[in-house]
Amino acid sequence: MDISCGGGLGLSTSTDGTMKIWNCKNGERRRELTGHVYDVNCCRFFPSGMVVLSGGMDTLVKVWSAENGSCPVTFKGHKAGILDTAVVERGRNVLSCSRDGTARLWDCGKSVCLAVVADCGAPINGCSVGVADNTINQGSPEEPSSDREVGTEDKLLLLAREDKKLQAVGLQSRQPIFLFEGSDAFNCCTFLSSIYVLAGTQDGNIYKLDTRNAKTAVQTIHRSGAPVYSLMPYREGFIVSQGDGSCYLIQQDLDHVIELTGPEADPVYKAAAWEKCIFTCCRDGLVRKYQLSDL
Repeated sequence: MDISCGGGLGLSTSTDGTMKIWNCKNGERRRELTGHVYDVNCCRFFPSGMVVLSGGMDTLVKVWSAENGSCPVTFKGHKAGILDTAVVERGRNVLSCSRDGTARLWDCGKSVCLAVVADCGAPINGCSVGVADNTINQGSPEEPSSDREVGTEDKLLLLAREDKKLQAVGLQSRQPIFLFEGSDAFNCCTFLSSIYVLAGTQDGNIYKLDTRNAKTAVQTIHRSGAPVYSLMPYREGFIVSQGDGSCYLIQQDLDHVIELTGPEADPVYKAAAWEKCIFTCCRDGLVRKYQLSDL
């Protein structure tokens, strides 16, 4: 699930091979995107809000028009299902990670794979791209970068791996930056800033790490033993969703937590936000919208 940059449109995936685009204000369905076979595991809007990126169990990464529902680009190369995607800057390049253990960088204009950025030997459940702190030495590429690579030079790629490891790679250099071992499989990860990142595990831990020195966690948060399925920066804190139906907003000082109710025991797979509205998608097939008044 994702919300467009202007907050007008929502996007959600399903196990039936389709995606739906809907009006965030009233939930009215605008368009259905069909083309994947089996589950669509992940989706996101490009920064323009007019283009959609998706990844499915059919090993395909697809680019869609949110305006007319067409699919002009399909990326082929992964050997197993796609588990997450990321957009680099405005979207001339995109990234995908897969059950096959690789993260790939793609060129949208020519529909080709520019590089296998990482080959982990274990499924990569989640990925995130952020600007690296300028004190981090990312190293140099072993081979010259393609002139089709745009905006990768100052970026870090975070990879949440099934083998209990959180990995950071220089996106342009392809060089390893750190490898942090957690308590269980990592399901998701995100950047809070150029310095701090978050990652969530299958056994309910949320690790906050300093990318400049990631040998030990700055902080470990544990509210339940249920899997952490999504983490999203929000204002001065972040939103967490877990496999026991809990979804909550944590302020950075950890003193203030806002709980979102409704799903009961059904897993909440993803949370997204626009201004004072938070949207969640749940195993029960519902997208819920929450209006936050006290922020």
